[in-house]
Amino acid sequence: MFSRRQFLLASGGLGVAALAIGLLPKFSTGTALISEASAAEEFEVTHSDSEWHRILSDEQYDILREEGTERAYSSPLNNEHRDGTFVCAGCDLPLFSSATKFDSRTGWAS
Repeated sequence: MFSRRQFLLASGGLGVAALAIGLLPKFSTGTALISEASAAEEFEVTHSDSEWHRILSDEQYDILREEGTERAYSSPLNNEHRDGTFVCAGCDLPLFSSATKFDSRTGWAS
């Protein structure tokens, strides 16, 4: 009779062996899927890099185009409580309703 430890070790070993020979699905980080989807994705609003620089402030450009971030608790949206729809600073398309905004206590408009 197997102990629980022996059973778990044997099960894990069988799972690794099955994965190695292709019997179980392999998991990926999804990076290939993301880059393929990004390459095929068409956006409603497109601009050249120089146009984005002209349209956006330096901080907005860094955040929206370069994946930058703003310091916690620095956004004026932290204290924004009016009803309405938040829109993108770059393309003016709707993002989310004020009804779904909540205070996550992290310093970000959530």
